[in-house]
Amino acid sequence: MKALLLLNGEPYAGELPRGVPAYCCDGAYAWAKGRADIVKNIGDFDSLKEPPVPPPEEIYPSEKNFTDGEIALRKMISDGVTEIDCYGAFGGRADHFLGNIQLLHFALLHGVSMRLISEDAEIFAVRGTFRAGEFEGKTVSVFPFSSPLHILDSGGMKYGYPKVIDYGECRGVSNIVLSPSAYVAFGEGCTALVIINLGSV
Repeated sequence: MKALLLLNGEPYAGELPRGVPAYCCDGAYAWAKGRADIVKNIGDFDSLKEPPVPPPEEIYPSEKNFTDGEIALRKMISDGVTEIDCYGAFGGRADHFLGNIQLLHFALLHGVSMRLISEDAEIFAVRGTFRAGEFEGKTVSVFPFSSPLHILDSGGMKYGYPKVIDYGECRGVSNIVLSPSAYVAFGEGCTALVIINLGSV
């Protein structure tokens, strides 16, 4: 089951997929209403000036242990969602953006494929082999999301990778996908954070 997660960061200006259920967090409703098929509104609604539709099942206190995004992600997993495209995760407060990246790891640990999408980039977490062919011609950067990140093999990329990338190292930044069969294979138990530059190389 696929669904959208809409967050209250920088509004997404592109077209949102229709016919896909959307879980909308708090102030994201202001930019997403009428543009997505919202099935649940989630959050404390401390940054929203109008009642959302559909009405929230629960209004959370503004002082709580989880961000609205994490509450929504947990609900989505509980509802059986296995694939999530997340919009509105970029911009806004830097700590919220970094927190949204952490949600990628939480989703991965629960068997859910999740991407943060802006007009300029996609960010997701990967284990095993990253099949990069769909991004032919794009710039891809790989960071350790678990340390160290062991790279077993790669192909179809402009540059080779070192065998190990550790925290504090940027040797996985700015490679280019050259082939529809491009791939990067990571070691067992390793998690990589992948950033795709959707703009020019």
